[in-house]
Amino acid sequence: MEALRRANEIRSRRAQLKRDLKSGHASITAMIEQPPDYVLTAKVFDMLMAVPKYGKVKATRFLNHCRIAQGKTIGGLSDRQRRELLELLHQR
Repeated sequence: MEALRRANEIRSRRAQLKRDLKSGHASITAMIEQPPDYVLTAKVFDMLMAVPKYGKVKATRFLNHCRIAQGKTIGGLSDRQRRELLELLHQR
């Protein structure tokens, strides 16, 4: 029961983060740079898709440019991948 409660809490916090990203109240770069614990298992692609003006094509292009698999999680990013993605996002 505890695991189920925790999973539900993580899902609701991620959903709120996606709403905040969509509305501009949260920054994708800040979230990637210093990810909260509940985002570590979220897919980078899904978080990019929550940002306005970042559709499937642009999100895929970002990931391909940084050599990041679409299934990669925020917590699974290497230092190089994180740094390259942040540099690319800061340019946009």
